[in-house]
Amino acid sequence: MNQSALTLHFAPLLPEPIVWTLAALVALCMLASIFVFRRGLIWRGLCAGAFVLALLNPAMLEEQREAVPDTVVIVADKSASQNFNNRADVTNDALAGLDQFFKNYSDIDVRIVSAGNERDRDTRLFSTIDQALSDIPVQRRAGVIILSDGQIHDAPRDDSRIKAFGPVHTLLTGSRGERDRQLQIIEAPSYGIVGQTVTVKFRVTDSGATPSDNEYATLLIRANDEKPDMQMVPVNTDQTVTFNVAHAGQNILDLEVSPLPSEITAANNRIPLIVNGVRDRLRVLLVSGYPYAGERTWRDFLTSDPGVDLVHFTILREPQKLDMTPQHEMSLIAFPFRELFELKLYNFDLIIFDQYTMNKVLPNFYFANIARYVQEGGAVLEASGPSFAGENSLYQSVLNTILPGEPTGRVIEKEFTPGLTDLGLRHPVTQHLLDGKDTKESPWGPWMRQTELKPKSGDVLMNGANNAPLLILDRVGKGRVAHLASEQIWLWSRGFMGGGPHADLLRRLAHWLMKEPDLEENALAITADGGDVVIRRRNLHNALNTVTLRHPDGKAEDVTLKQGEDGWLSARITASQPGVYSAEDETQKRFAVIGELNPPEMRAVVTTDTIMRPIAETSGGTVQWLSGDAGNMPDIRFVGPGRSSGGNGWIGLRDNNAFTITGARDVPFLPGWAYALGLLALAIAAWWMEGRKSKK
Repeated sequence: MNQSALTLHFAPLLPEPIVWTLAALVALCMLASIFVFRRGLIWRGLCAGAFVLALLNPAMLEEQREAVPDTVVIVADKSASQNFNNRADVTNDALAGLDQFFKNYSDIDVRIVSAGNERDRDTRLFSTIDQALSDIPVQRRAGVIILSDGQIHDAPRDDSRIKAFGPVHTLLTGSRGERDRQLQIIEAPSYGIVGQTVTVKFRVTDSGATPSDNEYATLLIRANDEKPDMQMVPVNTDQTVTFNVAHAGQNILDLEVSPLPSEITAANNRIPLIVNGVRDRLRVLLVSGYPYAGERTWRDFLTSDPGVDLVHFTILREPQKLDMTPQHEMSLIAFPFRELFELKLYNFDLIIFDQYTMNKVLPNFYFANIARYVQEGGAVLEASGPSFAGENSLYQSVLNTILPGEPTGRVIEKEFTPGLTDLGLRHPVTQHLLDGKDTKESPWGPWMRQTELKPKSGDVLMNGANNAPLLILDRVGKGRVAHLASEQIWLWSRGFMGGGPHADLLRRLAHWLMKEPDLEENALAITADGGDVVIRRRNLHNALNTVTLRHPDGKAEDVTLKQGEDGWLSARITASQPGVYSAEDETQKRFAVIGELNPPEMRAVVTTDTIMRPIAETSGGTVQWLSGDAGNMPDIRFVGPGRSSGGNGWIGLRDNNAFTITGARDVPFLPGWAYALGLLALAIAAWWMEGRKSKK
């Protein structure tokens, strides 16, 4: 709508300082005439005033104005907490009602925006409001209407910023009398030493209209695959729980608290914690047979790692052996077989037999202890020399129940180059040994001897002379066994004819025997990548391509993995909400965290007017409850600046009467000749009046 307006203003004919200087001189002259002439003051004053007025040149400014619409911002909270109860439906219904109302006002610029989503860690509405109003001057802002549960985490505190929005009205989408119980993690370590305990500090918090008798809550504790433990814990008080780090890699401590009757959600009642286990020290028992050139290779490899505690015994002299060395010149110690293989056997993480021969040093029942140790989770590495093919072979003991390779009785003594089998090219222990090298022909130096084995079980990763098995890995019960059919790896360590990756191979063998998660044949991994959940599974033994993904709210879905070029099956899923996701198959379960364990969005979910009340008071707005029914929408009125902007059952938006100037015309109040004629007339009148008075 166009309209015009007239404004009186001055356009001086001379610079203002000169005009005001002349006006001052005129005033002084008038004062002087009062004392000197004492007559004609009125006409002289009129003449002087007209002279100054002519210099000021009064003019009329005619403006052509075009009305511009005021802007109203409507913000719909789409954060995760809006999905509880019927808040989302109330929001959508209220939004539809507001949209219908403003369709009747074409002169109002209505901007409907959504803020937040289910994956956000908190609710940040005012940054969205700032963006929506960034191109609107303050004089055109009619106000802001917020549809939310009141849990807003970027509420401003600066009064000038709040007032610039116009009246801010919050329509609460939740209901009075809501209640919620939540589990909060206050302190939790990300890493722990295997075999030691870590302490987790937590709190059970009740909020809203909670019952008066809820002094205690039931806490269910699940640690890895152990039997669940149940405890009674006081609410609204910091508590601690200890957790044993059982193994390397992910250890899961799952805490779940009993729900309140009729609480909003149980999604924040459970938190699975991930504690990554790391080994402080790797305790290794190395038992060597008769001394040979390769013994030093094993010792150097194990002692080069400061994280390895090595106990090394070499059988130099059998108990029944007789020689001419005087007893007092011998510095040999008795083999502490009872201490090592009975009393402290389970203190070791790994036992290595390096070309060991059945020489009656160890009684047979100690080998039974070792076999049981492996069945219950221990690890053994056998590096076989020529004696393994003879009558004093270690295979002649009860260890034949756990060793994956059976000797044929033949020792192959010829030059050969170790190579990888088809499975070895894909197995995590050996697949990287040929990185950057041509896999068609082994680039490593040769070995000279190999004990021929017949594989009974396990995976053959390397072959040697006549394609006979050279390295076999196997699982036995809860433990693991690695069988190397030659003691010639020391040739690689010496760089013989180019050598080979002896350190990488032995290190990966040790880590696999220690159940390093990254070296599992069918390893399952789940990671957070931005707002996505990435599931990966190594497909070594044609693993099933389906895993179960469990969302933070407990919803489960089957995810189909696709084969990748790197030998892994994988899938990428967009996270539906922040929290802990789990991927599991028949034997494994892994976790990943999207966002925080205790995001602000889930920390307080009860509808509240506390946060927005100060903003409403500062801006002149209101906070009103929809009471779970969009039919309770308050009336909307347009009020002038300075008037009340809300009350019981109604909200007010500011009517700014804003406009833009489309044109302007400056018209002198009187033409120049009129000023000249007026001055002349006043001068003649003053002269005539003074002349008459002088004659009298």
